[in-house]
Amino acid sequence: MDTEAQPMERDRSSRPSDSGTPVPDTGGPEDRSRFALLRRAPRTPSGAPRGDASAGLSSWLPGGRISLTLLICLVFLLFLNTCVARPFEIPSGSMAQGLKIGDRVLVNKVAYRFGAGPQRGDVVVFDGTEYFGDADYIKRVVGVGGDRVVCCDREGRIEVNGRPVDESGFLYPGDSPSTVPFDVVVPDGRLFLLGDHRGASSDSRDHLGSPGGGMVPVERVVGRADWIVWPADRWTRLTRPDAYARVPAPDGAHG
Repeated sequence: MDTEAQPMERDRSSRPSDSGTPVPDTGGPEDRSRFALLRRAPRTPSGAPRGDASAGLSSWLPGGRISLTLLICLVFLLFLNTCVARPFEIPSGSMAQGLKIGDRVLVNKVAYRFGAGPQRGDVVVFDGTEYFGDADYIKRVVGVGGDRVVCCDREGRIEVNGRPVDESGFLYPGDSPSTVPFDVVVPDGRLFLLGDHRGASSDSRDHLGSPGGGMVPVERVVGRADWIVWPADRWTRLTRPDAYARVPAPDGAHG
């Protein structure tokens, strides 16, 4: 007769307590939810996880996360203003009636950074230092490098490369294309620029006898004015007039 006690499978439903009373077995770590095994990240006095970089930064700023958010927005706006776009306030009536004094336009600073240069009809903001004056100006491109610009033909129109340009869509009402006659060839890498309000604009016509002949280097262009953004009721996109799209390439150049 085998008197050796047979091993019995342990009842996993309960386990003895120190007092001898069985208590339910909650199981080992393998029986618990995985989430219960995750160690909680240590937290800062503010209650944010120590691994949160923004929490570390905000703890050094008065106002905490609100100040950090404002700082990030400011840095982003500075980046846009420096590299992508910038506002420009119209200082005079030289581009009326399309642009009025006090209008704010958004200048696209990347329009000409990837190979494309200013085109006839574009409205551009440029640094006029040494050419127009010590300030930024806004004018319309009438001639680019190689173009011959003449004023005026028998009907009083400006000609570019022998093609009359119909400026009636943007020229200030009552203005003639120019009261100053000229016949110029624009050097490569330069621009011939005129205001839309010819009677109130100091532009390339007024600097024909100055150094550079009134032609502004392309590298002085800040960017292309693409939108009127203020006042809100004047919000509109500035587009290139079709009249310039029909101007042929200068002699010896390819379209």
